[in-house]
Amino acid sequence: MACGKAIKGRSDKKFCDDYCRNNYNNQLKLADSGVVRHINNTLAKNRRILQSILPEDKDTAKCTRDQLLLKGFSFTYITHIYTTQAGKQYFYCYDYGYLPLEGDWFLIVKRKEE
Repeated sequence: MACGKAIKGRSDKKFCDDYCRNNYNNQLKLADSGVVRHINNTLAKNRRILQSILPEDKDTAKCTRDQLLLKGFSFTYITHIYTTQAGKQYFYCYDYGYLPLEGDWFLIVKRKEE
């Protein structure tokens, strides 16, 4: 089907071999992969930045918006939002998150394992 070779075998077979099938499926994914790859790379970079600010022996750390931006942090992409009972919203990049505070300060946190 994808390469034009004759197909032998079952009547519902669509590809002549595994290489042909993989090549066809890879071509289908290629169009979307640029956007998805960019978003995933940005999320991973954001996570690394948050991780670098929060010391391993601490539960929280504070930093400014400018500090995050200088490291290349993008506020455009997050994986999820956690809202506390008090209504505070933590924005997460996987397991690391931040809480906007007053005066362009942010509280950096790591989600605890359940």
